[in-house]
Amino acid sequence: MFGAASVLGTVADSPGQLILARVLMGVGGALIMPSTLSILITVFDEQERPRAIAAWGSVSMLGVVGGPLLGGWLISAYWWGAVFLVNIPIAALAIVAALVLMPESKGPWRKADPLGMVLSVTGMTALVWTIIELPTKGLGHTSTQLTLAVALLALTAFAVWETRTAHPMVPVALFRNRVFTGSSLSLVLLTFANGGLLLVLTQYLQFVLGYTPTGTGLAFTPLAVAALAFNGIGAGLLAKVGTRTLVVLGMLVIAAGSAVLATLTAGDGWGLLTTAMVLMGAGAGLVMPAATTALMGAVPTEHAGVGSALNDTIQQAGAALGVAALGAVLSSTFTSEMPDGAPEAARHAVADALAVAARTGDEGLAAAAREAFTSAMSVTFLVGACGVLAAAALSLLLMRGRKAEAAAKAETARTRDEFATVAGP
Repeated sequence: MFGAASVLGTVADSPGQLILARVLMGVGGALIMPSTLSILITVFDEQERPRAIAAWGSVSMLGVVGGPLLGGWLISAYWWGAVFLVNIPIAALAIVAALVLMPESKGPWRKADPLGMVLSVTGMTALVWTIIELPTKGLGHTSTQLTLAVALLALTAFAVWETRTAHPMVPVALFRNRVFTGSSLSLVLLTFANGGLLLVLTQYLQFVLGYTPTGTGLAFTPLAVAALAFNGIGAGLLAKVGTRTLVVLGMLVIAAGSAVLATLTAGDGWGLLTTAMVLMGAGAGLVMPAATTALMGAVPTEHAGVGSALNDTIQQAGAALGVAALGAVLSSTFTSEMPDGAPEAARHAVADALAVAARTGDEGLAAAAREAFTSAMSVTFLVGACGVLAAAALSLLLMRGRKAEAAAKAETARTRDEFATVAGP
């Protein structure tokens, strides 16, 4: 499905076709990711699992950061459709590798929860839409009020339904386990903060510093290298220092990286940006194996697919909310920082402002737009840092230290029994 949707994306000649292709890619990706993690859980034992998850996370990070690098080069050398064309041979290779290398594993059959799926998708879509529209339309606009009402009603109905249905999409019993809840919230807030990183920094590098698409992709290399290195370090330290210590430490390192990013100006060089990216990558590398291992450890092995899907959904939800919320902060702050005399067409996005400046030859407008964007970026990264610090505090409160982890395993076993009863054969 992902490969076929990439073909559609390659030949798309309208925004509607491209959006449809991206939706189908999202469906394909949603089928791929839970399967990969659930296979790791069934193949590797408890001692091997942190390193396996670290390797899995490293490959994912390599894709996340390598994607913009390869995409930037393809756009510069060819045309925008090439970023989808390259997916097709990769998908074909992955299909062959899966058939040849992957062991098959199946968990007990579980009845689907179509109402829960509809309510969750409706609620999350409406919530993200509301957050994105809020800076430009305000809460007083009818459309914003309508989407907010839909979000609140759908998400409330989803929460109520999941506690009452015999076959919930999200087993509520899992959240009675403090380790599962703490790791889930940590991942949500981590991806919330990181979700806006690529969005904001890509614009800063291209529109403020004048990087090419290829140069922008290369600029994220320190983030990828640090994340890859510290994924392995984090997996090695997990058994020695415990989950809580590693997660809190990683969160504090990420918050420090966000704080450094908040100090960037239009005239700063490569050094400060590299320092911030190394901190962000190192922190993510410490957090991800620990939090993911803790989350998956609360789910019985035979239901690894459900736990893996929850892990993926939690991170996707955090990333979507992060892009929406931090993007809204960026947009609204940029508008407020622009001079009062700036044209209306230039007040809502730095790309629009620079386009107007290029068309009119107004160098003052271009300088003002870059300054306004840099100020807005600082506010955005400070908000992201606050989210990460909140995650660190929650992890400290909800997760247990090494001495209490033995007792936590007993609680996890009870949660597994409850979950198995709810999930059924």
